[in-house]
Amino acid sequence: MNKILSTCLLATALSFVSCNEDKKDADMAQTEKTSQEDFNFKADEFADLKILRYQIPGWENLSLKEQKLVYYLTQAGLSGRDIIWDQNYRHNLKIREALENIYANYEGDKSSEDWTAFETYLKRVWFSNGIHHHYSNAKLKPEFSKEYFDTLLKETNTDLTGEAYEVIFNDKDAKKVNLNEADGLIEGSAVNMYGEGVTAAEVDAFYANKKSPNAEKPLAYGINTKLVKENGKLVEKVYKSGGLYGDAIDEIVKWLEKAKGVAENEKQANALGLLIEYYNTGDLQTWDDYNVAWVEATEGNIDYINSFIEVYNDPKGYTGSYESIIQIKDFDMSEKMSVVEKNVQWFEDNSPIMDEHKKDSVVGVTYKTVIVAGEAGDASPSTPIGVNLPNSSWIRKAHGSKSVSLGNIINAYENAGGSDRLKEFAHDEEEVALSEKYGKQADKLHTALHEVVGHASGQLNQGVGTTKETLKSYASTLEEGRADLVGLYYLMDPKLEELGLTDNAEELGKAAYNDYIRNGMVTQLVRLELGDDVEEAHMRNRQWVSAWVFEKGQEEGVIEKVEEDGKTSYDIKDYQKLRELFGELLKETQRIKSEGDYEAAKNHVENYGVKVDQKLHKEVLDRNAQFKSAPYSGFINPVLVPEMDENGEITAIKVTQPESFEKQMMDYAENFSFLTEKKEAKKDTKKEETAEAAAEM
Repeated sequence: MNKILSTCLLATALSFVSCNEDKKDADMAQTEKTSQEDFNFKADEFADLKILRYQIPGWENLSLKEQKLVYYLTQAGLSGRDIIWDQNYRHNLKIREALENIYANYEGDKSSEDWTAFETYLKRVWFSNGIHHHYSNAKLKPEFSKEYFDTLLKETNTDLTGEAYEVIFNDKDAKKVNLNEADGLIEGSAVNMYGEGVTAAEVDAFYANKKSPNAEKPLAYGINTKLVKENGKLVEKVYKSGGLYGDAIDEIVKWLEKAKGVAENEKQANALGLLIEYYNTGDLQTWDDYNVAWVEATEGNIDYINSFIEVYNDPKGYTGSYESIIQIKDFDMSEKMSVVEKNVQWFEDNSPIMDEHKKDSVVGVTYKTVIVAGEAGDASPSTPIGVNLPNSSWIRKAHGSKSVSLGNIINAYENAGGSDRLKEFAHDEEEVALSEKYGKQADKLHTALHEVVGHASGQLNQGVGTTKETLKSYASTLEEGRADLVGLYYLMDPKLEELGLTDNAEELGKAAYNDYIRNGMVTQLVRLELGDDVEEAHMRNRQWVSAWVFEKGQEEGVIEKVEEDGKTSYDIKDYQKLRELFGELLKETQRIKSEGDYEAAKNHVENYGVKVDQKLHKEVLDRNAQFKSAPYSGFINPVLVPEMDENGEITAIKVTQPESFEKQMMDYAENFSFLTEKKEAKKDTKKEETAEAAAEM
C-alpha cells in the first residue's frame, strides 16, 4: 500500500468570470487571503470524528476546458461510491438505504436522546462507508435500543429484516478486516471480497496456480475480482461492465469518456482510454498497460486516481478497494518540493540497506504537491495526505511512479484547530518547543521522503515473488514501515540543508523523532478501545518501528521510558544513535522484503506491532479524556456546479460548499446510488414507463 495517512489526532464559492486580468490577479490575491482567514474549516463533530471542509485555491485560474476535465473526473469518481460500501460488507448498502429512508421520512420527536443517538450512528456509518469503523475495523455499536429502531422502521415504512437487521445489534461480523491468523484471515473478516465458505488456504492455492505470461512482469491477479464458490468450484467474479458492479462501472465509464474528450494532451487521453478499456473488459494486461501510460503522462495541470487500487481491506492482500482522488497541480509548492524528486538517486545510493537491494537507477519518480478537487470511495470521507502509485514493483522499477502530497488537505488539517495533546504527552518543554517550531515542516518532509524515496527505493531479489505472495498479511505494514524508516533515516541528514529543504536538519530531525516515538508508543493508543490489539496497518508499522528501536537502544540508553506522577513519556537521549537504529531496522526490513522472508516479517510484526501494554493504554485513555477534540478527521467535498447555455453546453463551473455533512451524504444517496435496491426500482419503473409509451404509440 502506497498511501500515507495523517498522524495528527471543502471550497469558497468562486465564480468563473471574465474581467481585466490585472484587476483579476489583484482581486484574486486579496480574495484568497480573506477566504483563508474567514473560511470555516470545521463542519461538524460527533463521536470520535471531526468533519472538515477543504478549499480549492486557484480554481478560477483553470481554463474552462480544464474545469470540465476536473468536473467529469469527479463525477466518474462519485459514480463508483456504492462499490466501496459493498466491498466493505455484504449488507452495507441495504443497511445504508434503510437508515437514510428513516432519516428522510421520520416525523416524530427529533429532540430526544434516542434520535440524537440514531443520527450519530448514521453519520458514523456514512463516515466509515459501512457499519465497521474506518480505522479500527471494529463494528460500530449503536447507542439506541432495538425497540427504538423498530419504532423508526415502522413509522417510516422502512423494510429491513433478516441478517441485515440483526447484525446491527448482535456480535456477528465483529471485524471488517481480521489480521489474526488464529481466527482465520478470511473467515474472521466481514469484508465482502470473498464468497461464503472460501478459506485463506483456498485463496493461496488458487492464486498460486495463476501464472503470468511474463514472469518478469507479474499480473495483479485478484485486484479486480471477488473469489466465490459455485458448485464447489472457485470462480472469480470480475469487477467490470456487464460483470460485478457493472451498473456503477457503466456510470464511471460514461464520465471517463467525457473526460477523455477534454484531456489536456495525447498521453493523458491515451491513459484515460486504457482505463475505460480496463473497466469494460476487466483485463489485467490492460490494467498494466494503463498504469504504464498513466505514470508516463506527467504533463498537464490535472491528474487523477481512479480504480481498484489499495489492498489493505483484503486480509489476503489481493483485491483492491475502489477509490478516486482528483488533483490540480499546486505549481508553487511542487516546484519547491521537486528537489527531492531530482535527488532521489542520491538517497538510494546513500541508503543503509545492502548494496544488492539498491536500485542502480531509480527512474521516473515524479513528486507534486496537489490541490484536491474531489474524492470518493476508499479515499473519502477519511483521506490520505500523500499517495505514491502504481503499486506494481516491476512498473515502478521500469517506468517509475507518481508521488503526490495533498496540499489543501494538509492545510485544512492544520487550520482546523484542536486540543493541545502535545503538552500533555510530551516529555518536557524542550520537546514541545521543537515540535511547535519544526513539527509541520518535519511532517511535510517526512511525507515527501516516505512517498518519493521510500516507496521508490529498494528492489526484490531475482525470482522472489510479489510481497502479497511472500509476506502475505504482513506485506502492507512492512511496506509502510519501510517507507517510514527511509524518511526517518534522512530527516537528520545534513543533505537536507544542502538541498535547501530546511535551515537546521539536526533540530528538524529531533522534532520528527520525538513526534514519531511519542505517537508510535503512546498517543496513537487513543484510537483503540481498552483491551484491543493493534490491527490497522499504519498503526502497526508506527508501533513496531518505535518499539524495536526502543528495545534495541535500551542497553545504551538511547530512549528512556519515564514514569512520573502517574504519567508515562519517552525521552530520547541520543538522537544520532537513534538514527543509526532506524538505519539498522531499515536494512533488515528491506532484506525481509527483498528476500520474501515471511517468518521474519511475521515475528517482527507480531513481537513489536500488535500487542498493547494494557496499563499504559488505560493511562493514555484516562489522560486523553480531558480533551474534547475528536481523534479522527475526514472531509466533505466541495460541490462543482456547472452552468449551462440554451444548448446544454457548459459555460462555467462554480465551486460551492455543501450545507452540511448529512446534506452531502443524502445528495450522494440520491444522485450516485447505482447498486442499491432503490436504484433497481427506479430502473424497473423507467422500463415500465418506456414500454407504456411505446404501446401508446
